[in-house]
Amino acid sequence: MSIFEKAREVAIIQSSASVIGWDQETYLPPSAEKYRAEQLAWLTSRAHELATSDAWKKDLELAESSNLGDDPKLTANLREMRREFDRATKLSVDLIARDSMASSLAKYAWAEAREQSDFARFSPHLQTLLNIAREKADLWGYQDEPYDALLDGYERATSTAAVANLFDQLRPAVREIAARAVEKSASHPPSLPAGPYSIAAQQRFNAQVAEAIGFDFQAGRIDTTTHPFCTTLGPRDIRLTTRYDEADFTSSLFGVLHEAGHGLYEQGLPADDFGLPSGTAVSLGIHESQSRLWENHVGRSQIFWEKWYPTAQEHFPQLKGFSPEDFLHYLRRAEFSPIRVEADEATYDLHILLRFELERRMVDGRTGLLRDLYTRKYQFRPAIRGSEEGLIRGLSHGKSRLSPATRLVEEIRPFPRLDSRSGGFDPASDWLGTVHRGVSQPSEIPLSLRSWRTDFSSSSRESTARANPAKQNALASGLVHKAAKWL
Repeated sequence: MSIFEKAREVAIIQSSASVIGWDQETYLPPSAEKYRAEQLAWLTSRAHELATSDAWKKDLELAESSNLGDDPKLTANLREMRREFDRATKLSVDLIARDSMASSLAKYAWAEAREQSDFARFSPHLQTLLNIAREKADLWGYQDEPYDALLDGYERATSTAAVANLFDQLRPAVREIAARAVEKSASHPPSLPAGPYSIAAQQRFNAQVAEAIGFDFQAGRIDTTTHPFCTTLGPRDIRLTTRYDEADFTSSLFGVLHEAGHGLYEQGLPADDFGLPSGTAVSLGIHESQSRLWENHVGRSQIFWEKWYPTAQEHFPQLKGFSPEDFLHYLRRAEFSPIRVEADEATYDLHILLRFELERRMVDGRTGLLRDLYTRKYQFRPAIRGSEEGLIRGLSHGKSRLSPATRLVEEIRPFPRLDSRSGGFDPASDWLGTVHRGVSQPSEIPLSLRSWRTDFSSSSRESTARANPAKQNALASGLVHKAAKWL
């Protein structure tokens, strides 16, 4: 069996784990939680065992020695598989099983803590996850601090110090934008016509919008969950989830737009390469750029609602006496909130700045004053300081993903203009295909996040991927420029 056949075998195990992981967060009955955690731990540890075996190493070395270097895709796949193997072999099968089990149990505890606004229920699970994260960081190794080792798994060729430097540059402008936007919204508080906005109507409208922007429902679906997410269960099986609020239909809609952005990226990857690096998303930052782009750049634009507001009024009759101008004013309201996923464009980045600092401190072992640090560092408004709900929901229900990676890439190159008269999403979808297939000019991406698909001749992405101060400054300027619609 070749290394690529082995990789596809591991992909079958991993995607099977994804199937029951999706069910874990959507339809799993409470009494089945513990056994589901055991199932996931076995599958993930079995996949890790195969991918770090002597047989895997032997076949990888054989493929490397046989590679003539004349096939750029083969060369890139082998290079990435080598990096993944070297990183994976530093972690034991037992550690992978413990990590999976802890993550599952943390999800259940997080859901209970969220429902009851009781951080104490989740706190011991958080400590377990942090201990495992530190253990993994120590095994992987790092130059300056443990967070570097974890960040490298999401955004290669950057560092905690580089992210901190970028965020330090952005922080003053982000705070000013947020404060001015919130002040302006407070002087003219917008409100949506009273509900209820039925869940059935929301589901129909959300599906129409998702299909219109290009999400293929023959290769995916939308379900309900506590915390919205997108997951890939196979090369043609992408699952979106959202949650519903009968007082505000836009909550589920923007959840769907966000997750559909992730889903479009996954559906845009080459299905024949599923299980190989060439069929895998290049970074979490690139992934999040897709979701935030559809959610905000498109979903909150006037052109978008010129097309979709009449349809929304058909689904929700109470909107018929509510002008498009008032509706856009409502969508673009700014207010401080302890809930990141419900934050507006003006205040969202404050959550990322906060989460980065909290995560960095927690991974470094400084967790004893988490509640006090959260309250002191939020720097929003006294009314939400100390919010149990914000603290619990801000911890992402036990998922081991890092916040900076969700905001490092917001724009890659000028976005095409949409045409409200025709629906206008084909130019955007075509443009985004260049991202899904690989960014053509990596230097355009903040922090030099780059797609390995675009530089097959390089022996290592790290050799040329370095922070670009000019691009960082341009990003900061871009934030201020985009704030004009708020101010």
